[in-house]
Amino acid sequence: MTELFIPSWYVLHTKSRFENVVYEGLIKKSIEVFLPKILVRSRRIDRKAMIMVPLFPGYIFVKSDRTPSNQIEIVKTTGAVRLVGTSNGPLPVSAETIESLRIMVSGDNKVLTGNDFKKGDRVVVISGPLEGVVGTFARYKGIGRVIVSIEALCQFASVEVDEEDVEILT
Repeated sequence: MTELFIPSWYVLHTKSRFENVVYEGLIKKSIEVFLPKILVRSRRIDRKAMIMVPLFPGYIFVKSDRTPSNQIEIVKTTGAVRLVGTSNGPLPVSAETIESLRIMVSGDNKVLTGNDFKKGDRVVVISGPLEGVVGTFARYKGIGRVIVSIEALCQFASVEVDEEDVEILT
């Protein structure tokens, strides 16, 4: 049997905040899907509620073989962008990784997440008083703080923000 027909797990990139829409759409198509979620405190100022959010915003996992018809059916789902991979096709994720993620999100343990910013990464501030600022990651400053530089008029200005309020621009 060729590797093309053996079902594997793949990462599916979704539109921003469309993870649940894509998840539901794939379930309706009887495609096996995994959307790991964690419990976090709401960032809204007027609420102190705990909410479930995707562990990896903008991504979900799908199990499928690599037949073109199945890949097309997956990416045709409302809110789906593309299967993550190379020019040779989507890259599989090991079943061991999926099982480890299932175990991590099933318990009451606090799951720490974050980006590994590299100097020069283009970033955007996604929440807080500087929401909407686009700049370049400069460096880490202590635990949970980053420095973002903004260029204007051939000069740089830098600002310190919470790491959780910054996302890499794709």
